[in-house]
Amino acid sequence: MSVKLGGNIVVTGTNRGVGLELVRQLAEKTGEDAHIYVCCREPESPRAEVKHHHVHLAPDSISAAVQAVSQQIGSDGLNLLINNAAINKPLQPATLLDTIKSNMMEVFETNVAGPFLLSKVGLSYVHFFLCTSTGKQFGVNSECETAGMRISASKSEAIVLSRKRAALNMLTRCQAEDFKSHNILVMAIHPGLVRTDMGGEMAPLTPEDSVVGMLGVMSTLSRKHTGTLLDWEGNTIPW
Repeated sequence: MSVKLGGNIVVTGTNRGVGLELVRQLAEKTGEDAHIYVCCREPESPRAEVKHHHVHLAPDSISAAVQAVSQQIGSDGLNLLINNAAINKPLQPATLLDTIKSNMMEVFETNVAGPFLLSKVGLSYVHFFLCTSTGKQFGVNSECETAGMRISASKSEAIVLSRKRAALNMLTRCQAEDFKSHNILVMAIHPGLVRTDMGGEMAPLTPEDSVVGMLGVMSTLSRKHTGTLLDWEGNTIPW
């Protein structure tokens, strides 16, 4: 597969699972002129290490990461932002009555406020989202493992994640409208149920297959996709 992605790329949540696999495949399939900036909470972790000379480690702090990357990319601007960082609280499924406020707030802080703040801080730097010569830039919310899964009465134990997904989808829609004037495409992509720490051992998809699909989808995005929610195979997910 030839993935037509390159330039300056930022990926968050790269310690393991889908995020780590995204960095590995991007490093292998993008050209020598590409620069991939990774943000992870445990940069010293062996699982976070990707040995490619055009992969650079950025600070986990949002403001520090944006400042560091902005200094590196200069006037070239950013071509692709993948907001992949996500957490799952509580670790064990809980009903509505058993869910506590701190679980919901922690998940919203990382999974919803994180992508919001990264984009907002990025726009404060003149060249961070500067349009490239091709006129295309993508901000992609890649919501880990559980994104887009429909919640029925029998799945009420997913109370925190279901509300977080709805909030992230709405954030994507709002950012898509707000960023049109900056020539930035914003969409959300669902990686499927992936066999990771979050997805579980029984999940049908491997990280490798999920990422191959997502990169294929990303490489075909155009202006008509802004504000949409697609799955890893390119199918539109209604919500």
